[in-house]
Amino acid sequence: MRGLLAAAGGLRQGVAWVAAVMAHLAGWNYLACALFITFDIVARNFFGFSSRATVEVTGYMLACGIAWGLAHTLAARAHIRVDVLVNRFPVAVRAPLHLFALLLLGVFAVFIAWAAYSLYDESALFDAHDNSALRIAMVVPQGIWLAGILAFVVMVAVLLLESVLALLAGEPGRLDGLLASRSVDDEAAEALAAVKLAPR
Repeated sequence: MRGLLAAAGGLRQGVAWVAAVMAHLAGWNYLACALFITFDIVARNFFGFSSRATVEVTGYMLACGIAWGLAHTLAARAHIRVDVLVNRFPVAVRAPLHLFALLLLGVFAVFIAWAAYSLYDESALFDAHDNSALRIAMVVPQGIWLAGILAFVVMVAVLLLESVLALLAGEPGRLDGLLASRSVDDEAAEALAAVKLAPR
């Protein structure tokens, strides 16, 4: 069981690394989105031309950025949670509750992934394009968006695997560390690490 748990932990770390890369790309995507909007405004007001697709393109960029950040947010335990009561329970009670919550999140994530794939598949079937001047094939933004959602499903799956193994191995504390909300100490440690990384 210990070997399986260690392997599951390694798998989770690998997926979390990929998710972190995706989240960084999502962040740069938002920067590109802001620059694109700024350029379009300046060009329209001072030079008399526009991309004529600002709303469509930035909408795609925002949707894809959100989807690509989901897996990393889960891995970093940064999703918003209401945990007024659960943190007052002993770890032996908290651990199964965390697992149940993750299972429900997994069901929701699979449903969203199924709906996203259905949309992508329909766009591919009908060769759908948007109605902007660029005539972007819808499978491009929808495919990027779908990739982010699938990464979220995979992140939920590997967390579920490690959490179940931790519970079976009699390590509820490990499960609690994987799935519990971030504590004040966690937030403080992150802030201190960010200060150390900041340029002097």
